[in-house]
Amino acid sequence: MIRGSLFLFTIILFKISLFAQQQIDSVQKIEEVVIETRTASLPLSTNSHSISIITAREIEKLPVTSLEEVLQHINGVDVRRRGIEGMQSDLYIRGGSFNQTLLLIDGVKVDDLQTGHHTMNAMIDLSNVERIEVIKGAAARVFGSNAMNGAINIITKDLTKDKTELSLSAGSYDNYAANIAYQKVVKDASIRVQVIKQQSNGYRFNTDFDNWNSFLKAKWHTYELLASYSKRDFGANGFYASPVYKDQYEETETSLIALKRKLSIAKWSIQSSLYWRWNKDLYLFLRQDPAFYRNLHINNKVGFTIHADLYNKIGELSVGIDINQGFLSSNNLGNHKRFSTTLFVEQAVHIISNRLSVTPGVAIAYYSDYKTFVYPGIDFGYSVSDHYKLYLNTGYTSRIPTYTNLYYTSSIEKGNPDLKPEKALTTEVGMYFNNKLLQINVAAFTRKATDLIDWTKENETDPWEAQNFSKILTNGFEFEGKYGFKIHELPQNINLSYTYIYDSIKDVNIPFSRYSINSYKHRVIGQITTQFFSFLQQMISYAYNERTNGENYHLFDASITTRLKNWEISYKANNIFSTEYTETNLVPMPKFNFMLEVSYTF
Repeated sequence: MIRGSLFLFTIILFKISLFAQQQIDSVQKIEEVVIETRTASLPLSTNSHSISIITAREIEKLPVTSLEEVLQHINGVDVRRRGIEGMQSDLYIRGGSFNQTLLLIDGVKVDDLQTGHHTMNAMIDLSNVERIEVIKGAAARVFGSNAMNGAINIITKDLTKDKTELSLSAGSYDNYAANIAYQKVVKDASIRVQVIKQQSNGYRFNTDFDNWNSFLKAKWHTYELLASYSKRDFGANGFYASPVYKDQYEETETSLIALKRKLSIAKWSIQSSLYWRWNKDLYLFLRQDPAFYRNLHINNKVGFTIHADLYNKIGELSVGIDINQGFLSSNNLGNHKRFSTTLFVEQAVHIISNRLSVTPGVAIAYYSDYKTFVYPGIDFGYSVSDHYKLYLNTGYTSRIPTYTNLYYTSSIEKGNPDLKPEKALTTEVGMYFNNKLLQINVAAFTRKATDLIDWTKENETDPWEAQNFSKILTNGFEFEGKYGFKIHELPQNINLSYTYIYDSIKDVNIPFSRYSINSYKHRVIGQITTQFFSFLQQMISYAYNERTNGENYHLFDASITTRLKNWEISYKANNIFSTEYTETNLVPMPKFNFMLEVSYTF
């Protein structure tokens, strides 16, 4: 089946490439993107992995106001939100759980010891993002635990010129935001400082929020300092436990500080970072009665990462190590600490006139409260031409239980201190096609996961209990196409993607499962971006979503942006036809809503 699909797409791409070459002079060149994974920084076309890239230029066109919403538009990514502006969002890749996806900012891990629910707390503002890289499947093994199904690396913008940015936003549900950023660049040094305030009365009872965000990036010679702080206070109507509990409330604070350095020694390219992530989570079951049920969790993780790349006679050698110490203090989970070390090494070998690349690699991870794990893997890539490449990769990945999995207790939930780590073997085959007009990525994958952790129960009235409950065989297919052309020298773009995932549960019959088996079975995303005047650009976005449980719905979003000298005005509308739908925990998502933003840069 896979061979037949690849042959069919080879013929289709050959025909398309002939058509594309006839129009090449009339379109803009699609630039080659260099990805910044923890292995060597290489052009996308030389990698033998399934990687999706979205750039700042593409993000500007989307009908979105937050990073959570941007990720919703990336093929293979499933962001299950509980409201607007990413108040509480869970991040999934290719049908895995939110604890199986690793998030990084400029290569620095921001995973949470307590729970994957807090992974996205440290999200930065879109104005700071240069691009987003989504590394899927076994290729994520080099990141260690919690990258079981993939990793998302958010790359921040380089600081290239002096500027001050001011913006005001207003939208549905009394949603208001103010943003100020200052950027200064001098010889061998630069700095950017940003502060954002946002608040809303909420789109239904007890979904109001009050947020502060700040961001700092500074560079001096080969050193770089990155710092962010996010404070979110929000009503959590039905966010956790049963949806009937409408009076829940939560406050989160998250900070990240990382000191990074890049240098070259002999023929080695070396990158290192010293980082500290801090997260505080206050949860109230009854907002109006804090004493009734209150959880307070504080966790810290301090770490050091260094990796080095060497271009040698046979290819590229990449080695690295991540060492970190985590601490958790909680009135519910108790006090815990975890020391971990992850070592990885990969060697790419290029043969047959550099058309065939073979990259064996291994990651070795040690955890003080578990043991040592080994994640081997191998990648194959063959460049059929300068525009067309086939690849195959396979490898093992794993995920260590969070402290919520292990120790959380409430009247309706019970953790399990005897949980074992999750494990998976993933194999993927795919292809890239890329020329000046068209980009197409196709991938078919299979994942055999064992000892999966989920909150399950036998009867509806039973409490949820964490357990290693099943084996799941996941098969999937992804297609992603981008077509760009010009009308009167103005760029136009059409993007189309499709994801299919089928989960087959083995050796278990659990009536109620909270997280693991409600993937996107079918998902289609289509986007049309048009520009008929140099100062005006518009986009229409469509998504069809069908989950494993049979729920399906259609969503339409749109945006229009105008730029006049130093001014920019954007209008972004979501769920235009007021579709009724939920993404997680039966929390109804907002109907039609919009945001109007006015910004001035000088």
